[in-house]
Amino acid sequence: MYRGNLPFRVNVWFLVAVGLFAAVLLSTLVREPSVAQQPLPQPPEGQTYVGTKECAACHFEQFMQWRGTPHAKAFEVLPAKYHTDGSCLKCHTTGHGEPTGFKSVQATPNLVGNSCENCHGPGSKHADVAKSFGQKKLSEQEQAYVRSTIHRMQPKNVCVDCHLAAKHQPHPKYDK
Repeated sequence: MYRGNLPFRVNVWFLVAVGLFAAVLLSTLVREPSVAQQPLPQPPEGQTYVGTKECAACHFEQFMQWRGTPHAKAFEVLPAKYHTDGSCLKCHTTGHGEPTGFKSVQATPNLVGNSCENCHGPGSKHADVAKSFGQKKLSEQEQAYVRSTIHRMQPKNVCVDCHLAAKHQPHPKYDK
Protein backbone atom coordinates (compact mmCIF):
# COMPACT_ATOMS: atom_id res chain seq x y z
CA MET A 1 0.00 0.00 0.00
CA TYR A 2 1.34 3.46 -0.91
CA ARG A 3 0.60 6.89 0.45
CA GLY A 4 1.87 9.62 -1.81
CA ASN A 5 5.28 8.64 -3.23
CA LEU A 6 6.59 6.76 -0.11
CA PRO A 7 5.63 3.27 0.98
CA PHE A 8 3.34 3.15 4.00
CA ARG A 9 5.98 1.27 6.05
CA VAL A 10 8.52 4.10 5.62
CA ASN A 11 5.94 6.67 6.75
CA VAL A 12 5.20 4.65 9.92
CA TRP A 13 8.90 4.32 10.82
CA PHE A 14 9.44 8.00 10.10
CA LEU A 15 6.55 8.94 12.40
CA VAL A 16 7.83 6.58 15.13
CA ALA A 17 11.33 8.12 14.90
CA VAL A 18 9.93 11.66 15.05
CA GLY A 19 7.72 10.67 18.00
CA LEU A 20 10.67 9.16 19.90
CA PHE A 21 12.81 12.22 19.20
CA ALA A 22 10.03 14.49 20.46
CA ALA A 23 9.56 12.35 23.58
CA VAL A 24 13.28 12.47 24.43
CA LEU A 25 13.42 16.21 23.80
CA LEU A 26 10.31 16.83 25.90
CA SER A 27 11.57 14.67 28.78
CA THR A 28 14.84 16.61 28.76
CA LEU A 29 13.03 19.94 28.95
CA VAL A 30 10.47 18.92 31.54
CA ARG A 31 12.58 16.75 33.89
CA GLU A 32 13.17 17.85 37.46
CA PRO A 33 16.05 20.35 37.67
CA SER A 34 19.23 19.19 39.41
CA VAL A 35 20.15 20.64 42.79
CA ALA A 36 22.62 23.00 41.09
CA GLN A 37 19.85 24.35 38.83
CA GLN A 38 17.33 24.97 41.60
CA PRO A 39 17.13 28.56 42.86
CA LEU A 40 18.70 29.03 46.27
CA PRO A 41 16.37 30.08 49.08
CA GLN A 42 16.92 33.65 50.22
CA PRO A 43 18.37 34.10 53.70
CA PRO A 44 16.03 35.51 56.32
CA GLU A 45 15.69 39.26 56.58
CA GLY A 46 16.70 41.22 59.64
CA GLN A 47 20.09 39.64 60.22
CA THR A 48 22.83 41.51 62.04
CA TYR A 49 26.60 41.48 61.60
CA VAL A 50 28.41 39.08 63.94
CA GLY A 51 32.06 39.44 62.93
CA THR A 52 34.97 37.20 62.16
CA LYS A 53 35.23 35.36 65.48
CA GLU A 54 31.68 34.09 65.14
CA CYS A 55 32.34 32.91 61.56
CA ALA A 56 35.65 31.30 62.55
CA ALA A 57 33.91 29.17 65.18
CA CYS A 58 32.58 26.92 62.40
CA HIS A 59 34.64 27.97 59.38
CA PHE A 60 38.12 28.00 60.91
CA GLU A 61 39.98 26.80 57.81
CA GLN A 62 38.37 29.50 55.68
CA PHE A 63 39.07 32.06 58.40
CA MET A 64 42.77 31.17 58.51
CA GLN A 65 43.00 31.42 54.74
CA TRP A 66 41.22 34.81 54.77
CA ARG A 67 43.61 36.17 57.44
CA GLY A 68 46.45 36.09 54.90
CA THR A 69 44.57 38.05 52.23
CA PRO A 70 44.59 41.76 51.43
CA HIS A 71 40.88 41.85 52.35
CA ALA A 72 41.73 40.94 55.95
CA LYS A 73 44.29 43.74 56.07
CA ALA A 74 42.10 46.38 54.40
CA PHE A 75 41.83 48.44 57.58
CA GLU A 76 45.53 48.04 58.45
CA VAL A 77 46.63 49.60 55.15
CA LEU A 78 44.41 52.61 55.76
CA PRO A 79 46.44 55.54 57.14
CA ALA A 80 45.46 56.31 60.76
CA LYS A 81 44.06 59.74 59.95
CA TYR A 82 41.38 58.04 57.80
CA HIS A 83 40.24 55.53 60.47
CA THR A 84 37.09 57.58 61.05
CA ASP A 85 36.47 58.73 57.46
CA GLY A 86 33.20 57.18 56.32
CA SER A 87 34.13 57.39 52.64
CA CYS A 88 37.13 55.16 53.43
CA LEU A 89 35.48 52.90 55.99
CA LYS A 90 32.80 51.70 53.58
CA CYS A 91 35.53 49.77 51.72
CA HIS A 92 38.02 49.06 54.51
CA THR A 93 35.62 47.54 57.06
CA THR A 94 32.63 45.21 57.17
CA GLY A 95 29.13 46.68 57.12
CA HIS A 96 30.11 50.31 57.75
CA GLY A 97 27.03 52.51 57.35
CA GLU A 98 24.67 49.67 58.27
CA PRO A 99 22.94 49.73 61.68
CA THR A 100 24.88 46.69 62.97
CA GLY A 101 28.03 47.17 60.88
CA PHE A 102 31.44 48.57 61.75
CA LYS A 103 31.38 51.55 64.13
CA SER A 104 34.96 51.78 65.44
CA VAL A 105 37.89 49.52 66.22
CA GLN A 106 36.98 49.68 69.92
CA ALA A 107 33.23 49.05 69.51
CA THR A 108 33.31 46.51 66.67
CA PRO A 109 36.80 44.96 66.43
CA ASN A 110 35.51 41.85 64.62
CA LEU A 111 34.26 43.97 61.72
CA VAL A 112 37.67 45.46 60.89
CA GLY A 113 38.78 44.71 57.33
CA ASN A 114 36.75 43.08 54.59
CA SER A 115 35.49 39.91 56.20
CA CYS A 116 33.09 37.06 55.46
CA GLU A 117 29.97 39.15 55.84
CA ASN A 118 30.97 41.61 53.11
CA CYS A 119 30.36 38.85 50.58
CA HIS A 120 27.83 36.65 52.40
CA GLY A 121 25.80 39.32 54.17
CA PRO A 122 25.11 39.60 57.91
CA GLY A 123 25.26 36.22 59.62
CA SER A 124 23.43 36.37 62.94
CA LYS A 125 20.60 34.01 62.06
CA HIS A 126 22.98 31.70 60.20
CA ALA A 127 25.13 31.45 63.33
CA ASP A 128 22.10 30.88 65.56
CA VAL A 129 20.70 28.13 63.34
CA ALA A 130 24.10 26.43 63.03
CA LYS A 131 24.61 26.55 66.82
CA SER A 132 21.20 24.97 67.38
CA PHE A 133 22.58 21.70 65.97
CA GLY A 134 25.46 21.64 68.45
CA GLN A 135 28.34 19.35 67.52
CA LYS A 136 26.17 16.81 65.71
CA LYS A 137 27.07 15.73 62.16
CA LEU A 138 24.42 17.28 59.93
CA SER A 139 22.45 15.40 57.31
CA GLU A 140 22.40 16.79 53.78
CA GLN A 141 18.95 18.24 54.46
CA GLU A 142 20.14 19.93 57.67
CA GLN A 143 23.24 21.28 55.90
CA ALA A 144 21.04 22.71 53.16
CA TYR A 145 18.83 24.35 55.78
CA VAL A 146 21.80 25.95 57.58
CA ARG A 147 23.24 27.17 54.26
CA SER A 148 19.88 28.66 53.31
CA THR A 149 20.15 31.11 56.20
CA ILE A 150 22.96 33.13 54.59
CA HIS A 151 23.84 34.14 51.05
CA ARG A 152 26.31 31.97 49.20
CA MET A 153 27.24 35.29 47.60
CA GLN A 154 25.12 38.39 47.95
CA PRO A 155 22.80 38.90 44.96
CA LYS A 156 24.49 42.14 43.90
CA ASN A 157 28.09 42.47 42.79
CA VAL A 158 29.54 43.68 46.08
CA CYS A 159 33.08 43.64 44.69
CA VAL A 160 32.56 46.70 42.50
CA ASP A 161 31.35 48.72 45.48
CA CYS A 162 34.99 48.99 46.58
CA HIS A 163 37.01 47.98 43.57
CA LEU A 164 36.31 51.21 41.74
CA ALA A 165 38.47 50.29 38.76
CA ALA A 166 35.63 48.06 37.63
CA LYS A 167 33.44 51.17 37.59
CA HIS A 168 36.14 53.02 35.61
CA GLN A 169 36.80 55.48 38.44
CA PRO A 170 40.17 56.06 40.11
CA HIS A 171 40.69 55.53 43.83
CA PRO A 172 40.02 58.78 45.73
CA LYS A 173 43.14 60.86 46.50
CA TYR A 174 44.50 60.61 50.04
CA ASP A 175 47.67 61.41 51.96
CA LYS A 176 49.57 58.35 53.09
